[in-house]
Amino acid sequence: MTKARAATTAAAVTACCALLLTACGQNSTGGSKEEKGEKKQTIGVAMPTKSSERWIADGRNMTKILEKAGYRTSLQYGEDDPDQQVAQIENMITQGVDALVIAAINGEALSNVLQQAADADIPVISYDRLILGSPHVDYYASFDNEKVGRLQGEYLVEKLGLDKGGADKGPYNIELFAGSNDDNNTRYFFNGAMEVLKPYLDKKQLVVRSRQTSLNQVTTLRWDGGTAQKRMDDLLTSAYSKERVDAVLSPYDGISIGILSALKSDDYGSKGKPLPVVTGQDAEVSSVKSIIAGEQTQTVYKDFRELARVAAEMVDAVLGGDDPEINDDKTYDNGEKVVPAHLLEPVSVDKSNYRELLVDSGFLDAKDLG
Repeated sequence: MTKARAATTAAAVTACCALLLTACGQNSTGGSKEEKGEKKQTIGVAMPTKSSERWIADGRNMTKILEKAGYRTSLQYGEDDPDQQVAQIENMITQGVDALVIAAINGEALSNVLQQAADADIPVISYDRLILGSPHVDYYASFDNEKVGRLQGEYLVEKLGLDKGGADKGPYNIELFAGSNDDNNTRYFFNGAMEVLKPYLDKKQLVVRSRQTSLNQVTTLRWDGGTAQKRMDDLLTSAYSKERVDAVLSPYDGISIGILSALKSDDYGSKGKPLPVVTGQDAEVSSVKSIIAGEQTQTVYKDFRELARVAAEMVDAVLGGDDPEINDDKTYDNGEKVVPAHLLEPVSVDKSNYRELLVDSGFLDAKDLG
């Protein structure tokens, strides 16, 4: 696949808004919609939850870009309840939105409501989480999700020195965590990480003492940090009474914080019992502060401002009768069709580069990090 376009986020957003505003301000016969008395088009934006700062930011970014472009927006959060999200989308359809941007709570729960959208001729953009089991998903905007997992796996290998120590390096104890089993991205993150880690597991340089290594054993429903904390507590009790954990594959910052809470309750981080290497994803403020404090070790940065720009451009192209820019038309099969996708590049972040990548770029405010 081709690489996503490189550009500063501020410039990209400005350019996008200028482009979209021009498109929205003109109809097919020339002259503005306002001059002809037409209503502005409305975009329905369905986000999963306000319990994660990243989804709050996604909703804010989407509405900001679309509204600056001249669109109206209807933003709803499903609060991790698939039925509630379905009802919200049904309501948007009834209200006559012109397009839908959906970050699904449960990727398999939207088939019926997307049929309603298709019947109403409403295009659907799947946002970050691929919607499954429906032919009525027009495009997909996300990141290279397998690369997210590879970055996490590569970081663990590097920090443990396995890439430099030869076949006699280790063994190190590692535990594996994955995301929610109803989120299609979960398997991409996990498979990407395991592609990197499996050779070391096969050679016993990495050992999973819990023996929980398959995806269905390590998922974390709704990506919930409390659920992850309880599982880590159970693992420490059952498998680590005499051993120590050297590394934890965590797919998401909220899960990482729960894992770290369990570890610190078991005296990890105290003198003589250092915290393991713990990965993460999304560069949330709490986890970046944890990285600065020497607790969580790594996160994967995904610029959601850029993702919102890509999704907004998809909306504008589809409503204008054009084909959006895509860079992957083979990978993302939702069970009914291969959904054309535009994938952005994730970046590994730790204590050595967080300021350059997160603060200097304006993604996070230095004052929020203390």
